[in-house]
Amino acid sequence: MKKKNLMALTLACVLGVSTLAGCGSGGGNANTPNTDGGGAVGTESQSAAQTPDEVVTLKWIQVGNGMPSNYEAWLAQINPYLEEKIGVNVEMEIVPWGDWDNRRSVIANSGEAFDILFTDQTRYNSEVGTGVFMDITDLVKKASPDLYAMIPEDYWKAASVDGKVYAVPTYKDSSMTNYFIWDVDMAEKYGIDYQNIDNYEDLAVALKTIKDGENDAPYCMSKNGADYLIAYYDQLGAGLPVLGVKYNDTEKTVVNPLEDPEIVANLEVIHQMYVDGVINGDAPTADDSNGYRTFFTAQGWSGAAKSNWGPNNGIENCEAIQYGETIVSNTSVRGSMNGIYAGCEHPEKALRLLELVNTDSKVRDMFFYGVEGENFQYNADGKVEKLNTEWSMAGYTQGTFFNVTQLADVEVNEWDEVKALNSNATPSVMLGFDMDTSEVETELANCRAVYEKYKSELWTGAQDPETLIPQILSELDAAGWETIREAAQAQVDAAK
Repeated sequence: MKKKNLMALTLACVLGVSTLAGCGSGGGNANTPNTDGGGAVGTESQSAAQTPDEVVTLKWIQVGNGMPSNYEAWLAQINPYLEEKIGVNVEMEIVPWGDWDNRRSVIANSGEAFDILFTDQTRYNSEVGTGVFMDITDLVKKASPDLYAMIPEDYWKAASVDGKVYAVPTYKDSSMTNYFIWDVDMAEKYGIDYQNIDNYEDLAVALKTIKDGENDAPYCMSKNGADYLIAYYDQLGAGLPVLGVKYNDTEKTVVNPLEDPEIVANLEVIHQMYVDGVINGDAPTADDSNGYRTFFTAQGWSGAAKSNWGPNNGIENCEAIQYGETIVSNTSVRGSMNGIYAGCEHPEKALRLLELVNTDSKVRDMFFYGVEGENFQYNADGKVEKLNTEWSMAGYTQGTFFNVTQLADVEVNEWDEVKALNSNATPSVMLGFDMDTSEVETELANCRAVYEKYKSELWTGAQDPETLIPQILSELDAAGWETIREAAQAQVDAAK
């Protein structure tokens, strides 16, 4: 993949003048990365300028519900521990969900320095292509061997671009399972057999019953709507949701998921639910937010109904029913990753921080639950009791779930369920494949613009798919979709 050089960076950072801060705290200074993205030369000079007992401050940028109100108290707890363990202090920037796309574009396009950046399948390939991230293929094994060993090889494969690793995949619910999530008390009030509803036709009938009885929209959607329906298509690393190979298609045919009869049928049902007032009218513009929801959908595991979805959405008796199969793909693994800035002064330290988050339960709990004594506490059995739901960092952005301390009010360890889902997931036929998009970047940008223009009204049912989908397809064709498909298919065929 071709890479563009980042902007020239200042000499002071190259010489290691700022010895007490990582590049995130150095006012934009960082080592100039290698033009091949390998990071080898930069790493050598960085190591020479760094003493083993040096304490550095690393800036980590994540998405979530904004900066915690008790952020300073959290720093006072976590930094002394990190300093003792690995000679690191951490500085966090938690970007609100609604600001994330714009903030991430600024970071990627301006050359702004950081140390660690949360990334996912929507931008990872483009960020690699523009040289934002360091090639850590060899360094991750040397600097953080325990981290490398704990993550399955298939996950490193899924995180690879052109055979090189540019981000650490988060080993959690890295397979994809979707759920219908219910307020059980409300469902039982109307005699709904919610445990046996696993399709949109039956769902629409059930939710219409609740809507008529409560005179309120029971299906709470954000502007992303039901876009998870196309997650069963491997996007090939192209970053265009309306292009892909279905996860179980052994012929590996590149298609547009919007021409899948099952997806179209589901969209027709969703549109009727929107017309009937079953879905909230502001769905096309609504952001994700905590608050009571009678019914919604989410990706995760069934145990999250008790530990997260219920408590965070005001549902006392919450249950999650699986919808669709469990699969693992590049897209599902890349749903949560953390990349090291290409010009980072202390990449070894950054990787050791990620290693500690993934292997040390004390550190993991502080990121996941917040401030001990304010947001959570340990009981006599060593389990966690949440004191409130005010912690605003998003746990899935940080590290593995498998070393998070179990909640005291959960009878079974939900992470065992997650491990089982991962182990039994069906792998995509395209696992590890990435399309070289260098020859079709213009067409991809044009087609992404078309998709972005219509996606909210499509997936929330705000417009009739019978007329909207043909319009989208027509505009995609004019934007060069077929050129992209032909290029993708040729590469897929060559890789068979």
